[in-house]
Amino acid sequence: MPVAANLDLSFLDGPTLAFVMVWIIALLGLFLILAWLQQRDVRALAWWGAAYLIGASSLALWGAPQPWFPLPHELPLAMIFVACGMIWNGVRLFRGRRLRPFAACAGAAIWLGLCQLPLFPEGSSARIALGALVVATYTFFIALELSRERRKPMRSRAAVITVPFLHAAIFLLPLALRWLMPTAIAVSWVTVFALETILYAVGTAFIVLLMVKDHHVDIYRHAASVDYLTGLLNRRAFLENALRLCALQVKGGKPVTLLMFDLDHFKAVNDRSGHALGDEVLRVFAQVVRRSMRANDIIGRLGGEEFAAIVAEPMELGKMIAERVRAGFEVAGAVVAGHAVGATVSIGAATAHELVTNIDALIARADSALYRAKGDGRNRLRTADEEPANERARLIAAARSGKVADFARLLQRDSAA
Repeated sequence: MPVAANLDLSFLDGPTLAFVMVWIIALLGLFLILAWLQQRDVRALAWWGAAYLIGASSLALWGAPQPWFPLPHELPLAMIFVACGMIWNGVRLFRGRRLRPFAACAGAAIWLGLCQLPLFPEGSSARIALGALVVATYTFFIALELSRERRKPMRSRAAVITVPFLHAAIFLLPLALRWLMPTAIAVSWVTVFALETILYAVGTAFIVLLMVKDHHVDIYRHAASVDYLTGLLNRRAFLENALRLCALQVKGGKPVTLLMFDLDHFKAVNDRSGHALGDEVLRVFAQVVRRSMRANDIIGRLGGEEFAAIVAEPMELGKMIAERVRAGFEVAGAVVAGHAVGATVSIGAATAHELVTNIDALIARADSALYRAKGDGRNRLRTADEEPANERARLIAAARSGKVADFARLLQRDSAA
Protein backbone atom coordinates (compact mmCIF):
# COMPACT_ATOMS: atom_id res chain seq x y z
CA MET A 1 0.00 0.00 0.00
CA PRO A 2 2.82 2.55 0.51
CA VAL A 3 3.36 2.73 -3.25
CA ALA A 4 -0.35 3.29 -3.85
CA ALA A 5 -0.55 5.93 -1.14
CA ASN A 6 2.33 7.91 -2.62
CA LEU A 7 0.94 7.77 -6.16
CA ASP A 8 0.50 11.36 -7.29
CA LEU A 9 -0.99 12.12 -10.66
CA SER A 10 -2.30 15.55 -9.69
CA PHE A 11 -0.35 17.15 -12.53
CA LEU A 12 -3.03 15.70 -14.83
CA ASP A 13 -6.52 17.17 -14.81
CA GLY A 14 -8.74 14.14 -14.29
CA PRO A 15 -12.08 15.57 -15.55
CA THR A 16 -10.45 17.09 -18.64
CA LEU A 17 -8.64 13.83 -19.38
CA ALA A 18 -11.89 11.91 -18.99
CA PHE A 19 -13.59 14.32 -21.42
CA VAL A 20 -10.78 13.80 -23.96
CA MET A 21 -11.01 10.04 -23.44
CA VAL A 22 -14.71 9.94 -24.30
CA TRP A 23 -14.26 11.99 -27.46
CA ILE A 24 -11.26 9.97 -28.68
CA ILE A 25 -13.19 6.72 -28.30
CA ALA A 26 -16.26 8.20 -30.01
CA LEU A 27 -14.16 9.52 -32.92
CA LEU A 28 -12.44 6.14 -33.31
CA GLY A 29 -15.88 4.53 -33.40
CA LEU A 30 -16.97 6.92 -36.15
CA PHE A 31 -13.71 6.21 -37.99
CA LEU A 32 -14.38 2.47 -37.94
CA ILE A 33 -17.95 3.05 -39.15
CA LEU A 34 -16.62 5.15 -42.05
CA ALA A 35 -14.09 2.41 -42.83
CA TRP A 36 -17.00 -0.04 -43.00
CA LEU A 37 -18.91 2.25 -45.38
CA GLN A 38 -15.90 2.11 -47.71
CA GLN A 39 -15.42 -1.67 -47.29
CA ARG A 40 -18.94 -3.07 -47.02
CA ASP A 41 -17.64 -6.62 -47.36
CA VAL A 42 -15.98 -6.34 -43.91
CA ARG A 43 -19.13 -6.09 -41.78
CA ALA A 44 -17.10 -6.64 -38.62
CA LEU A 45 -15.97 -3.01 -38.88
CA ALA A 46 -19.56 -1.90 -38.28
CA TRP A 47 -19.80 -4.03 -35.14
CA TRP A 48 -16.48 -2.76 -33.82
CA GLY A 49 -17.36 0.85 -34.59
CA ALA A 50 -20.72 0.52 -32.85
CA ALA A 51 -18.99 -1.08 -29.86
CA TYR A 52 -16.67 1.93 -29.59
CA LEU A 53 -19.61 4.34 -29.71
CA ILE A 54 -21.48 2.41 -27.03
CA GLY A 55 -18.31 2.33 -24.91
CA ALA A 56 -17.88 6.10 -25.28
CA SER A 57 -21.50 6.65 -24.27
CA SER A 58 -21.14 4.46 -21.22
CA LEU A 59 -18.02 6.31 -20.07
CA ALA A 60 -19.77 9.63 -20.60
CA LEU A 61 -22.67 8.46 -18.42
CA TRP A 62 -20.25 7.15 -15.80
CA GLY A 63 -18.63 10.55 -15.28
CA ALA A 64 -21.62 12.79 -15.99
CA PRO A 65 -23.57 14.56 -13.24
CA GLN A 66 -26.91 13.10 -12.21
CA PRO A 67 -29.45 13.94 -14.95
CA TRP A 68 -33.00 15.13 -14.38
CA PHE A 69 -34.28 11.55 -14.68
CA PRO A 70 -32.50 8.98 -12.51
CA LEU A 71 -30.47 6.24 -14.19
CA PRO A 72 -29.50 2.93 -12.57
CA HIS A 73 -25.93 3.01 -11.28
CA GLU A 74 -25.35 -0.34 -12.99
CA LEU A 75 -26.24 0.96 -16.48
CA PRO A 76 -22.84 2.38 -17.59
CA LEU A 77 -21.00 -0.83 -16.81
CA ALA A 78 -23.79 -2.87 -18.44
CA MET A 79 -23.20 -0.84 -21.62
CA ILE A 80 -19.49 -1.63 -21.36
CA PHE A 81 -20.36 -5.34 -21.25
CA VAL A 82 -22.57 -4.95 -24.34
CA ALA A 83 -19.60 -3.31 -26.10
CA CYS A 84 -17.42 -6.27 -25.10
CA GLY A 85 -19.98 -8.66 -26.55
CA MET A 86 -20.15 -6.68 -29.78
CA ILE A 87 -16.36 -6.77 -30.15
CA TRP A 88 -16.51 -10.54 -29.70
CA ASN A 89 -19.27 -10.83 -32.33
CA GLY A 90 -17.25 -8.63 -34.67
CA VAL A 91 -14.32 -11.04 -34.37
CA ARG A 92 -16.64 -14.00 -35.06
CA LEU A 93 -18.01 -12.25 -38.13
CA PHE A 94 -14.50 -11.38 -39.29
CA ARG A 95 -13.54 -15.07 -39.05
CA GLY A 96 -16.60 -16.11 -41.09
CA ARG A 97 -18.59 -17.49 -38.16
CA ARG A 98 -22.22 -16.91 -37.19
CA LEU A 99 -23.18 -13.93 -35.05
CA ARG A 100 -24.34 -14.47 -31.46
CA PRO A 101 -26.30 -11.28 -30.70
CA PHE A 102 -28.03 -12.71 -27.62
CA ALA A 103 -24.69 -13.83 -26.19
CA ALA A 104 -23.40 -10.29 -26.79
CA CYS A 105 -26.04 -8.99 -24.38
CA ALA A 106 -25.88 -11.91 -21.95
CA GLY A 107 -23.11 -10.38 -19.82
CA ALA A 108 -25.04 -7.12 -19.37
CA ALA A 109 -28.26 -9.01 -18.55
CA ILE A 110 -26.49 -11.16 -15.94
CA TRP A 111 -24.84 -8.07 -14.46
CA LEU A 112 -28.10 -6.10 -14.19
CA GLY A 113 -29.94 -9.08 -12.74
CA LEU A 114 -27.38 -10.06 -10.09
CA CYS A 115 -26.79 -6.45 -9.02
CA GLN A 116 -30.37 -6.38 -7.75
CA LEU A 117 -29.55 -9.10 -5.22
CA PRO A 118 -28.37 -8.28 -1.69
CA LEU A 119 -25.26 -10.38 -2.29
CA PHE A 120 -23.92 -7.73 -4.71
CA PRO A 121 -24.38 -4.30 -3.09
CA GLU A 122 -22.95 -1.21 -4.79
CA GLY A 123 -19.20 -0.78 -4.27
CA SER A 124 -18.78 -4.24 -2.75
CA SER A 125 -15.97 -6.64 -3.53
CA ALA A 126 -18.53 -9.14 -4.80
CA ARG A 127 -19.81 -6.68 -7.40
CA ILE A 128 -16.27 -5.84 -8.50
CA ALA A 129 -15.47 -9.55 -8.83
CA LEU A 130 -18.66 -10.07 -10.87
CA GLY A 131 -17.70 -7.30 -13.29
CA ALA A 132 -14.19 -8.73 -13.63
CA LEU A 133 -15.63 -12.19 -14.33
CA VAL A 134 -17.90 -10.91 -17.10
CA VAL A 135 -15.00 -9.09 -18.79
CA ALA A 136 -12.67 -12.07 -18.39
CA THR A 137 -15.27 -14.33 -20.03
CA TYR A 138 -15.63 -12.09 -23.08
CA THR A 139 -11.84 -11.74 -23.24
CA PHE A 140 -11.44 -15.50 -23.30
CA PHE A 141 -13.92 -15.88 -26.17
CA ILE A 142 -12.28 -13.08 -28.16
CA ALA A 143 -8.89 -14.76 -27.80
CA LEU A 144 -10.45 -18.10 -28.76
CA GLU A 145 -11.92 -16.69 -31.97
CA LEU A 146 -8.66 -14.96 -32.91
CA SER A 147 -6.69 -18.17 -32.38
CA ARG A 148 -8.93 -20.34 -34.58
CA GLU A 149 -7.24 -19.23 -37.80
CA ARG A 150 -4.01 -21.25 -38.11
CA ARG A 151 -2.65 -19.66 -41.28
CA LYS A 152 -2.46 -15.92 -40.89
CA PRO A 153 0.25 -13.25 -41.22
CA MET A 154 2.51 -12.37 -38.30
CA ARG A 155 0.68 -9.14 -37.52
CA SER A 156 -2.65 -10.95 -37.21
CA ARG A 157 -1.06 -13.64 -35.05
CA ALA A 158 0.21 -10.90 -32.73
CA ALA A 159 -3.37 -9.69 -32.38
CA VAL A 160 -4.30 -13.04 -30.83
CA ILE A 161 -2.29 -12.04 -27.75
CA THR A 162 -2.31 -8.25 -27.88
CA VAL A 163 -5.99 -7.47 -28.41
CA PRO A 164 -7.46 -9.69 -25.67
CA PHE A 165 -4.83 -8.63 -23.12
CA LEU A 166 -5.43 -4.95 -23.86
CA HIS A 167 -9.15 -5.65 -23.71
CA ALA A 168 -8.83 -7.25 -20.29
CA ALA A 169 -6.42 -4.65 -18.93
CA ILE A 170 -8.68 -1.71 -19.69
CA PHE A 171 -11.50 -3.10 -17.58
CA LEU A 172 -9.90 -5.44 -15.06
CA LEU A 173 -7.05 -3.20 -13.90
CA PRO A 174 -9.22 -0.18 -13.03
CA LEU A 175 -11.54 -2.44 -11.03
CA ALA A 176 -8.53 -3.81 -9.17
CA LEU A 177 -7.14 -0.31 -8.58
CA ARG A 178 -10.43 0.91 -7.20
CA TRP A 179 -10.57 -2.08 -4.92
CA LEU A 180 -6.97 -1.83 -3.66
CA MET A 181 -6.44 1.93 -3.54
CA PRO A 182 -7.86 4.02 -0.71
CA THR A 183 -10.65 6.47 -1.42
CA ALA A 184 -8.25 9.33 -0.81
CA ILE A 185 -6.72 8.86 -4.23
CA ALA A 186 -9.95 8.52 -6.18
CA VAL A 187 -8.89 11.33 -8.50
CA SER A 188 -5.68 9.46 -9.30
CA TRP A 189 -7.71 6.36 -10.06
CA VAL A 190 -9.87 8.27 -12.54
CA THR A 191 -6.71 9.60 -14.21
CA VAL A 192 -5.20 6.11 -14.53
CA PHE A 193 -8.48 4.85 -15.93
CA ALA A 194 -8.64 7.64 -18.53
CA LEU A 195 -5.04 7.19 -19.68
CA GLU A 196 -5.42 3.44 -19.95
CA THR A 197 -8.67 3.74 -21.91
CA ILE A 198 -7.11 6.13 -24.43
CA LEU A 199 -4.14 3.82 -24.99
CA TYR A 200 -6.42 0.82 -25.33
CA ALA A 201 -8.80 2.49 -27.78
CA VAL A 202 -6.08 3.81 -30.08
CA GLY A 203 -4.00 0.60 -29.94
CA THR A 204 -6.92 -1.72 -30.57
CA ALA A 205 -8.26 0.35 -33.47
CA PHE A 206 -4.80 0.25 -35.04
CA ILE A 207 -4.58 -3.54 -34.67
CA VAL A 208 -8.12 -3.96 -36.04
CA LEU A 209 -7.18 -2.05 -39.19
CA LEU A 210 -4.04 -4.16 -39.59
CA MET A 211 -6.18 -7.30 -39.36
CA VAL A 212 -8.53 -5.95 -42.04
CA LYS A 213 -5.56 -5.14 -44.28
CA ASP A 214 -4.15 -8.65 -43.79
CA HIS A 215 -7.60 -10.02 -44.60
CA HIS A 216 -7.62 -8.31 -48.00
CA VAL A 217 -4.04 -9.40 -48.70
CA ASP A 218 -5.07 -12.99 -47.94
CA ILE A 219 -8.00 -12.73 -50.36
CA TYR A 220 -5.77 -11.53 -53.21
CA ARG A 221 -3.09 -14.12 -52.41
CA HIS A 222 -5.72 -16.86 -52.28
CA ALA A 223 -7.18 -15.84 -55.65
CA ALA A 224 -3.72 -15.90 -57.24
CA SER A 225 -2.69 -19.31 -55.92
CA VAL A 226 -5.86 -21.41 -55.83
CA ASP A 227 -7.60 -23.32 -58.62
CA TYR A 228 -11.03 -21.76 -59.03
CA LEU A 229 -12.88 -25.04 -59.62
CA THR A 230 -11.51 -27.30 -56.87
CA GLY A 231 -10.16 -24.85 -54.29
CA LEU A 232 -6.79 -26.67 -54.31
CA LEU A 233 -3.48 -25.00 -55.11
CA ASN A 234 -2.96 -24.23 -58.78
CA ARG A 235 0.07 -25.58 -60.64
CA ARG A 236 2.40 -22.64 -59.95
CA ALA A 237 1.54 -22.45 -56.26
CA PHE A 238 1.88 -26.22 -55.86
CA LEU A 239 5.35 -26.30 -57.42
CA GLU A 240 6.54 -23.37 -55.27
CA ASN A 241 5.26 -24.95 -52.05
CA ALA A 242 6.58 -28.39 -53.03
CA LEU A 243 10.11 -27.03 -53.55
CA ARG A 244 9.92 -25.24 -50.22
CA LEU A 245 8.91 -28.47 -48.46
CA CYS A 246 11.72 -30.38 -50.19
CA ALA A 247 14.28 -27.85 -48.98
CA LEU A 248 13.03 -28.12 -45.40
CA GLN A 249 13.10 -31.91 -45.46
CA VAL A 250 16.63 -32.07 -46.89
CA LYS A 251 17.92 -29.88 -44.04
CA GLY A 252 16.68 -32.47 -41.58
CA GLY A 253 17.85 -35.42 -43.67
CA LYS A 254 14.27 -36.58 -44.23
CA PRO A 255 12.56 -37.79 -47.43
CA VAL A 256 9.56 -36.48 -49.34
CA THR A 257 7.06 -38.53 -51.30
CA LEU A 258 5.24 -37.14 -54.30
CA LEU A 259 1.89 -38.59 -55.39
CA MET A 260 0.48 -38.12 -58.88
CA PHE A 261 -3.29 -38.64 -59.34
CA ASP A 262 -5.11 -39.05 -62.64
CA LEU A 263 -8.87 -39.67 -62.79
CA ASP A 264 -9.69 -42.80 -64.82
CA HIS A 265 -11.70 -42.48 -68.05
CA PHE A 266 -12.39 -38.83 -67.30
CA LYS A 267 -12.74 -37.90 -70.99
CA ALA A 268 -15.47 -40.52 -71.32
CA VAL A 269 -17.35 -38.94 -68.40
CA ASN A 270 -17.21 -35.54 -70.13
CA ASP A 271 -18.26 -36.98 -73.49
CA ARG A 272 -21.05 -39.09 -72.05
CA SER A 273 -22.52 -36.81 -69.37
CA GLY A 274 -21.26 -33.32 -70.19
CA HIS A 275 -18.66 -30.98 -68.74
CA ALA A 276 -20.90 -29.87 -65.86
CA LEU A 277 -20.86 -33.37 -64.40
CA GLY A 278 -17.15 -33.65 -65.18
CA ASP A 279 -16.52 -30.49 -63.14
CA GLU A 280 -18.55 -31.96 -60.29
CA VAL A 281 -16.42 -35.13 -60.37
CA LEU A 282 -13.29 -32.96 -60.08
CA ARG A 283 -14.80 -31.15 -57.08
CA VAL A 284 -15.70 -34.46 -55.43
CA PHE A 285 -12.14 -35.70 -55.86
CA ALA A 286 -10.80 -32.47 -54.35
CA GLN A 287 -13.06 -32.97 -51.32
CA VAL A 288 -11.92 -36.57 -50.92
CA VAL A 289 -8.23 -35.71 -51.15
CA ARG A 290 -8.64 -32.92 -48.57
CA ARG A 291 -10.40 -35.25 -46.13
CA SER A 292 -7.86 -38.03 -46.69
CA MET A 293 -4.70 -35.93 -46.21
CA ARG A 294 -3.25 -33.89 -43.37
CA ALA A 295 -3.25 -30.12 -42.92
CA ASN A 296 0.49 -29.85 -43.66
CA ASP A 297 0.34 -31.96 -46.86
CA ILE A 298 0.60 -29.91 -50.07
CA ILE A 299 -2.09 -30.68 -52.65
CA GLY A 300 -2.62 -29.11 -56.08
CA ARG A 301 -4.37 -29.44 -59.40
CA LEU A 302 -1.80 -29.51 -62.20
CA GLY A 303 -4.38 -29.28 -64.98
CA GLY A 304 -7.39 -31.13 -66.37
CA GLU A 305 -7.98 -34.30 -64.37
CA GLU A 306 -4.36 -34.43 -63.13
CA PHE A 307 -3.60 -33.71 -59.47
CA ALA A 308 -0.50 -33.98 -57.31
CA ALA A 309 0.38 -34.03 -53.62
CA ILE A 310 3.67 -34.01 -51.75
CA VAL A 311 4.04 -35.27 -48.20
CA ALA A 312 6.93 -35.07 -45.75
CA GLU A 313 7.01 -38.85 -45.34
CA PRO A 314 8.91 -41.91 -46.64
CA MET A 315 7.39 -44.15 -49.29
CA GLU A 316 5.64 -46.53 -46.89
CA LEU A 317 3.58 -43.77 -45.24
CA GLY A 318 3.08 -42.12 -48.62
CA LYS A 319 1.55 -45.36 -49.91
CA MET A 320 -0.84 -45.49 -46.94
CA ILE A 321 -1.99 -41.92 -47.65
CA ALA A 322 -2.39 -42.64 -51.38
CA GLU A 323 -4.39 -45.78 -50.72
CA ARG A 324 -6.67 -43.84 -48.38
CA VAL A 325 -7.35 -41.35 -51.20
CA ARG A 326 -7.92 -44.11 -53.77
CA ALA A 327 -10.36 -46.04 -51.59
CA GLY A 328 -12.20 -42.89 -50.54
CA PHE A 329 -12.70 -41.72 -54.11
CA GLU A 330 -13.84 -45.15 -55.25
CA VAL A 331 -16.74 -44.79 -52.81
CA ALA A 332 -17.43 -41.05 -53.31
CA GLY A 333 -17.13 -41.30 -57.13
CA ALA A 334 -19.62 -44.13 -57.52
CA VAL A 335 -22.56 -41.71 -57.68
CA VAL A 336 -21.96 -38.00 -58.34
CA ALA A 337 -24.78 -35.43 -58.46
CA GLY A 338 -27.33 -38.24 -58.78
CA HIS A 339 -25.54 -39.90 -61.70
CA ALA A 340 -23.95 -43.36 -61.56
CA VAL A 341 -20.43 -42.42 -62.65
CA GLY A 342 -18.19 -45.04 -61.07
CA ALA A 343 -15.23 -42.65 -61.08
CA THR A 344 -11.88 -43.96 -59.86
CA VAL A 345 -8.31 -42.68 -59.70
CA SER A 346 -4.91 -44.11 -60.59
CA ILE A 347 -1.91 -43.05 -58.52
CA GLY A 348 1.84 -43.00 -59.01
CA ALA A 349 4.26 -42.36 -56.15
CA ALA A 350 7.95 -41.47 -56.00
CA THR A 351 10.24 -40.67 -53.07
CA ALA A 352 13.28 -38.38 -52.99
CA HIS A 353 15.96 -38.41 -50.28
CA GLU A 354 18.38 -36.04 -51.98
CA LEU A 355 18.18 -32.28 -52.55
CA VAL A 356 15.42 -31.48 -55.04
CA THR A 357 16.14 -28.34 -57.04
CA ASN A 358 13.86 -29.15 -59.97
CA ILE A 359 10.56 -30.74 -59.08
CA ASP A 360 10.05 -31.91 -62.68
CA ALA A 361 12.39 -34.89 -62.21
CA LEU A 362 10.47 -36.10 -59.15
CA ILE A 363 7.14 -35.55 -60.92
CA ALA A 364 8.47 -37.53 -63.89
CA ARG A 365 9.28 -40.53 -61.70
CA ALA A 366 5.81 -40.43 -60.13
CA ASP A 367 4.35 -39.99 -63.62
CA SER A 368 6.16 -43.10 -64.77
CA ALA A 369 4.63 -45.07 -61.89
CA LEU A 370 1.23 -43.57 -62.74
CA TYR A 371 1.69 -44.76 -66.34
CA ARG A 372 2.16 -48.31 -65.02
CA ALA A 373 -0.92 -48.01 -62.78
CA LYS A 374 -2.98 -47.10 -65.85
CA GLY A 375 -1.49 -49.98 -67.83
CA ASP A 376 -2.13 -52.48 -65.03
CA GLY A 377 -5.87 -51.85 -65.06
CA ARG A 378 -6.41 -48.42 -63.37
CA ASN A 379 -7.86 -47.68 -59.92
CA ARG A 380 -4.60 -48.70 -58.26
CA LEU A 381 -1.32 -47.38 -56.86
CA ARG A 382 2.11 -48.01 -58.32
CA THR A 383 5.45 -46.76 -56.97
CA ALA A 384 8.62 -45.66 -58.73
CA ASP A 385 11.94 -47.43 -58.17
CA GLU A 386 14.25 -45.82 -55.63
CA GLU A 387 17.16 -45.44 -58.11
CA PRO A 388 17.53 -42.23 -60.16
CA ALA A 389 14.99 -41.52 -62.87
CA ASN A 390 15.06 -43.93 -65.83
CA GLU A 391 14.96 -42.97 -69.48
CA ARG A 392 11.19 -42.86 -69.65
CA ALA A 393 10.98 -40.58 -66.63
CA ARG A 394 13.65 -38.34 -68.13
CA LEU A 395 11.70 -38.02 -71.36
CA ILE A 396 8.45 -37.27 -69.52
CA ALA A 397 10.28 -34.56 -67.62
CA ALA A 398 11.54 -33.19 -70.94
CA ALA A 399 7.98 -33.11 -72.25
CA ARG A 400 6.79 -31.20 -69.16
CA SER A 401 9.52 -28.62 -69.64
CA GLY A 402 8.54 -28.10 -73.30
CA LYS A 403 11.08 -30.27 -75.15
CA VAL A 404 8.57 -31.64 -77.65
CA ALA A 405 11.16 -33.39 -79.85
CA ASP A 406 12.29 -35.64 -76.99
CA PHE A 407 8.69 -36.42 -76.11
CA ALA A 408 7.93 -37.29 -79.74
CA ARG A 409 10.84 -39.74 -79.59
CA LEU A 410 9.16 -41.37 -76.55
CA LEU A 411 5.90 -41.76 -78.46
CA GLN A 412 7.64 -43.23 -81.49
CA ARG A 413 9.45 -45.77 -79.30
CA ASP A 414 6.14 -46.77 -77.64
CA SER A 415 4.47 -47.14 -81.06
CA ALA A 416 7.30 -49.33 -82.29
CA ALA A 417 7.01 -51.51 -79.21
